[in-house]
Amino acid sequence: MPDQDEAKDTSVTRVLITAFEPYDRWPENSSWAALVDLTRWYDGPIEIVSRRYAVDLTRMSQNLRKDLQEDFDFAIHLGQAPGHPLIKLEAVGLNVRSDGSPLIKDAPEAYRSPLPLDRCCRALLAADIPCEVSHHAGTYLCNAALYLSQHYAQSFGMKTRSAFVHVPLTPAQCAKDPQSRMPSMSTPMASAAIAMILDQLV
Repeated sequence: MPDQDEAKDTSVTRVLITAFEPYDRWPENSSWAALVDLTRWYDGPIEIVSRRYAVDLTRMSQNLRKDLQEDFDFAIHLGQAPGHPLIKLEAVGLNVRSDGSPLIKDAPEAYRSPLPLDRCCRALLAADIPCEVSHHAGTYLCNAALYLSQHYAQSFGMKTRSAFVHVPLTPAQCAKDPQSRMPSMSTPMASAAIAMILDQLV
């Protein structure tokens, strides 16, 4: 009989999906809520491995580097975007921290996501899910996750291709912060959007 490694079905597409824990004034994080919801009902052809990262650059980068050692086919990183009314597919990760210093010294200035973001966006819009392709993921952890995911994969010869998806706040988050008057998106819609993105990768 073949051993376990030989018995694995290498034809299965494996995707690492990450999200962030709560931070600042937000006792919940819409990105994690969407990922948890997705794992409850998704029964598609993709094997999903989910991770929740701390809102801390050092810990996030260490855990990301460790997780990527499994050499996934794709990595989809999620984060919440207060104030934004739609799903944002981030195209570019910059080699920059919030203080202006580089994330990695002597490394490329930026990485562009190799995933078909325009096609994903069209699929979401066709399903009446508001979406846009964005070319700037900010300069903090969301940008760092997108940049480092691609940098680690390239540096260590991994096949993993990455993207970052910003998710609006949930209605519950906005209801608990009524003075903000921020836009929101339901968790089922956000998780459906992630599933549609996965469909475009198969």
